[in-house]
Amino acid sequence: MKTAFPPIATENSCVLILGTMPGERSLQLQQYYGHAGNHFWKILFALFGKPFTTDYQQRIQLLLDHRIALWDVLSHCEGSGSADTQIKNEVANDFAAFYAQHPQIRHVFFDSTHAEKFYDRHVGRSPEKSYTRIPSPSGANASKSLAQKIEEWKQVLVALEEN
Repeated sequence: MKTAFPPIATENSCVLILGTMPGERSLQLQQYYGHAGNHFWKILFALFGKPFTTDYQQRIQLLLDHRIALWDVLSHCEGSGSADTQIKNEVANDFAAFYAQHPQIRHVFFDSTHAEKFYDRHVGRSPEKSYTRIPSPSGANASKSLAQKIEEWKQVLVALEEN
C-alpha cells in the first residue's frame, strides 16, 4: 500500500494544486514531484520569475509565499510503478476536514486527468470553488513542451490575482 504525503498549506492558501499520488521517486525522496524529469517545479519557478532551485525547502517556500497549497487526491492506494493508470484500491484524502481548515481556498487545479477523475469520484465538486485541469507536469506528458505547459499553467496566476 502506498501512502501519500500530508498537504503543504497555510492559513493564507487560496489556491490548491492537486496531483493523484506521489510517484515512486517522490516516495523514495519524500518530496512532492521529486522525479528530476517532472516539470512541476520548473513551471512554478518560471511562473513567478524566480531562478530554479533543487533545494526542497526553497521550493516549499515558493508555494507558501504565493498562497498555493499542494496535495494529492489520494491518501492510499495499491499499484506498481508511478503511472496513474496502475492505481487500484484507492482511498481519498479527507477533503472535508482540509477545506474546513482552509476555507479561503477557492480555486482547485488538477494536474492530471486521473487526479480530476478520482476527485470527482471520491470527493465531488462544491459550487463555492472553481475547478480547472491544467497540463500534467510529468515528463511523460510529451505532447506539450515545457514552454506550452508554463503558458497553460498561467491560469494559476490568474486565480491568485483574483484573491
